[in-house]
Amino acid sequence: MINTKALADKIKQNALKAKEEKSKDKLKKKERKEKHSKPEKEEKSVSKANVEEEEGYENAVTESKFTSFNQLNIRLELLESIEQMKFTTPTPIQSEAIPHALEGKDIIGLAQTGSGKTAAFAIPILNQLWEDKLPYYGLILAPTRELAFQIKETFDALGSSMGVRSVCIVGGMDMMDQARDLMRKPHIVVATPGRIMDHLEHTKGFNLKNLKYLVMDEADRLLDMDFGPALDKILKVIPLNRTTYLFSATMTNKIAKLQRASLRNPVRVSVSTKYQTADNLVQSMMLVSDGYKNTVLVHLLNEHQGKSIIVFTRTVVHAQRTAILCKILGFHAVPLHGQLSQTQRLGALNKFKSGKSNILIATDVAARGLDIPSVDMVINYDIPTDSKAYIHRVGRTARAGKSGKSISLVTQYDAELYLRIESVLGKKLPKDPVSKEVLDTLHSHVDRAMAESIRQLKDMHEKRDRRKRDDK
Repeated sequence: MINTKALADKIKQNALKAKEEKSKDKLKKKERKEKHSKPEKEEKSVSKANVEEEEGYENAVTESKFTSFNQLNIRLELLESIEQMKFTTPTPIQSEAIPHALEGKDIIGLAQTGSGKTAAFAIPILNQLWEDKLPYYGLILAPTRELAFQIKETFDALGSSMGVRSVCIVGGMDMMDQARDLMRKPHIVVATPGRIMDHLEHTKGFNLKNLKYLVMDEADRLLDMDFGPALDKILKVIPLNRTTYLFSATMTNKIAKLQRASLRNPVRVSVSTKYQTADNLVQSMMLVSDGYKNTVLVHLLNEHQGKSIIVFTRTVVHAQRTAILCKILGFHAVPLHGQLSQTQRLGALNKFKSGKSNILIATDVAARGLDIPSVDMVINYDIPTDSKAYIHRVGRTARAGKSGKSISLVTQYDAELYLRIESVLGKKLPKDPVSKEVLDTLHSHVDRAMAESIRQLKDMHEKRDRRKRDDK
């Protein structure tokens, strides 16, 4: 016979024993957790001191943000220029980068084009220049001539009340004139790498041995455009004891290598490092048969007459031919591409900015870095082969909180490229319908105008070739 009382006591003892073991385990876990959490906190504080560590960088950035330029310890003259330029609220990259820059730290800034990067490095440089007043104080390297001129304009505007002298040194301009400008000992030199290297090697009396600031703007593009060898040479002839700012859209392996070569314990500030388009941008696409592409373009330009439009093409020939087509049909269009002289390129940009021509037909030289205000619409006449180029193209519109629209013309040959773009965007874009009746009515007129534009373009090329032969 089973002794029920003894069995009940045994069960009770086992339950108490299990409960006791469970509470011991809980206590051990708690002790282990506390033990591990202490070094973690210490590690965080060490990281905070050394901004190369990811966690420390984030903490440093959060503490450094400011909401008004008046909160910064910068010269009154500089503040006045900032107000005159209507920089009321700092952009995210300015808010995060400027406080560290004012402390004299090297900076890696990851931000998209149009994010206010130029002011983020110009303000700290000009603030320190007021104290030091030295020639050849800052060198700013840019991948394109247009971006270089734009950076110079920003420095001139911000430094207007300080008597800042700046010079722009790019290809396509007379070397002797540039040499004379450099001999006037400007404070700020804005340049493309190849041309400034030419002057360092061949212009007597010019050197950058006392340079205090080096800025590489759009560094990812500088390296994509094979400026690597020129950058290496420049880094060898400028002082090691300097402040360096490296701004880029993305952190690639090449950028990391450049960082190791030229920066000392940099602060890394990042704003929207993934590729994305503005929320206030309406994007769509139109499926077109290849023979009707020009007709669809003309239809769109008719529909949006009077609006400021950039039409992006893949090649110089397409840009030039499409610009001639638009002019024949009575549109105010100007071309912008790499085969134009510097004067022609600046002239085209100024016409578009001033509104004399409301249509800019451009290759990807206009896709990045250019600050063209009030672009209502972007049309991708040719789909770019690089998905990132699409982001930069459509980023020309819907800037500074304004709304904008982009339309891509997709033929059967562009399907794969377009699917890649949708994959990068993470969404399908809506299709814009177009009446076949409207296109058929336009088509014969556009075809005749296109034949004339091809003839005119051929004449232009023949004249250019004759001039070259005569020059030889």
